[in-house]
Amino acid sequence: MSLQGTYDPQNIFAQIIRGDAPCYKLYEDDDVLAFLDLFPQSHGHALVVPKRSAARNILEVDPDALCKVMGVVQRLTRAIVDELNPDGVQVAQFNGAPAGQTVFHIHVHIVPRYAGQGLGIHAAQKADPAELEQLQARLVRRIDG
Repeated sequence: MSLQGTYDPQNIFAQIIRGDAPCYKLYEDDDVLAFLDLFPQSHGHALVVPKRSAARNILEVDPDALCKVMGVVQRLTRAIVDELNPDGVQVAQFNGAPAGQTVFHIHVHIVPRYAGQGLGIHAAQKADPAELEQLQARLVRRIDG
């Protein structure tokens, strides 16, 4: 998919925002939703999406919505670092299929990085639901605490 096109309201993130598809929610307010990636590249991989912006990429998103997303990205990144103690953290945002975007609703990845561990291939292996539930509970306590 190129950088130009029409927003698909049936994309998986739009479905999650509407409550039509489940997620392991970490944070939600009126404007932003954050949840664990079902196909994580590392332990603690999370996604942050704007709820009110039907934008496929950074070129289309309303600047105010982007600012709200990035505020949550920072808050959630702090919680992930405090709870999981990674050696580093990667914050990434992809635009268009050639850049690695696979879901065409703007989103930001928070990927904890651990020394000596490479990144998994995105969407290659689904995480264990029990592990995601445990991680969700730990991170929600940290965010709310």
